[in-house]
Amino acid sequence: MSPTSAADTARPPGLPQQLLQFLPGTGLCCVIAMAATLVSTLHGGPQFLYALFFGVAFHYLSQDPKTRPGIEFCSRTVLRVGVGLLGARITASQIAGLGWTTAGIVIAAVVTTLLCGVLLGRFLGLNRAQSVLSGGAVAICGASAALAISAVLPRTKDSERFTLMVVVTVTVLSTLAMVIYPLAARLLHLPPELAGLFLGGTIHDVAQVVGAGYMLSPETGDYATIVKLFRVSMLAVVVVVVSTLFKKAREQGEDGDGTVATKQALVPWFLWVFVALVIINSIGGVPAAVQAGLNDVSRACLVVAIAALGIKTSFGQLARAGWRPFLLLLIETLWMAGIVLAAIYLGP
Repeated sequence: MSPTSAADTARPPGLPQQLLQFLPGTGLCCVIAMAATLVSTLHGGPQFLYALFFGVAFHYLSQDPKTRPGIEFCSRTVLRVGVGLLGARITASQIAGLGWTTAGIVIAAVVTTLLCGVLLGRFLGLNRAQSVLSGGAVAICGASAALAISAVLPRTKDSERFTLMVVVTVTVLSTLAMVIYPLAARLLHLPPELAGLFLGGTIHDVAQVVGAGYMLSPETGDYATIVKLFRVSMLAVVVVVVSTLFKKAREQGEDGDGTVATKQALVPWFLWVFVALVIINSIGGVPAAVQAGLNDVSRACLVVAIAALGIKTSFGQLARAGWRPFLLLLIETLWMAGIVLAAIYLGP
């Protein structure tokens, strides 16, 4: 063998070859995401949950050498892109339009739900990372928040399984809330503004908030959406705090493939994208058509990421999580609803 050919053999694969390694797994995740979107569009139901269940059916491909690189790429990089693009939904004027009282109620509900998760999680025997992940998912924006927060938590052998369990549970609870909470708002005779505060301040996922709000009236739907987007905007703050608290543990722990994690930035890059888009959108730098496109891309990325996470787990693994996480998420959901309703009735 000539020296030149030996050097070529030893040379690491170039970028095109690396991209080719991602194609089979990425293509699989995209096909699953499209199937979930089609079923959701034709028959209704939560798109995220369909993507997760369809992905679980292909768990046998999670360790296949051809598909594994693309699945890992979707569950990490594509996930972070989707979270970063969430910022295109939010403007400073939307947040300012809520007023101090409404903003205070939402902030109090988010903070106390996070604290409830940490304290109750410790009582139920969950570790701190799991408690924070469950509390953040309920307090902010359901599956999207769970995925964003999990990206800055220490990676262990059980972390992805727990993240999947949280995604499944909050999606189911959010869907139930979309049906039950509007009925409760009617029974309580809440006016559109207060009904919007209740729905936007308590339901987990954005899509379910929109659906629940417009079930009652256009005014309720508009106000509920703005309140919900304010909760979504708090994701940046929560991720920074969580990243700070767990930075040392992340760097000392094992990465998902068993290698030791390297030193990581305090503020992950996708969060900078999130904040930058909020600022640009607030000054009118994002046209409506572009904003709609970015929202669609963000949603698509998150669906693909959940499909990838579904492929990496199994129902047996989810069952091994036990009943404690489910109980914790249910109590956090009821706590948040109780806090917002109490503020509505005890407020001025």
